[in-house]
Amino acid sequence: MQHMTAPELAARLAQVEAGAAEQPLLLDVRENWEFETCHIAGSTQIPMHLVPIRAGELPDDREIVCICHHGARSMQVASFLERNGFDNVTNLTGGIHAWAVQVDPSMPKY
Repeated sequence: MQHMTAPELAARLAQVEAGAAEQPLLLDVRENWEFETCHIAGSTQIPMHLVPIRAGELPDDREIVCICHHGARSMQVASFLERNGFDNVTNLTGGIHAWAVQVDPSMPKY
């Protein structure tokens, strides 16, 4: 599993917007109320407990960046995905909280 900081993800998404990189799937594994509170635009939400049931919906041919509140749940999901055949999985270190602190200070924090 790879790890990426919030500023690194922001730079990567800027490259995507400029056409210089492929769009990763931003997999937000937080609960509904957390996702409704704040999320990175373009994220796909599948709560952690549903990932084993819905893993077949995920693409196995593009990078998946796993996101949660602080990075622990997403790391568990990333590990699960790797054990189940996904080769290009990245965990967002520090989660959405790091994104709110380091990239988008206007994002609500909880």
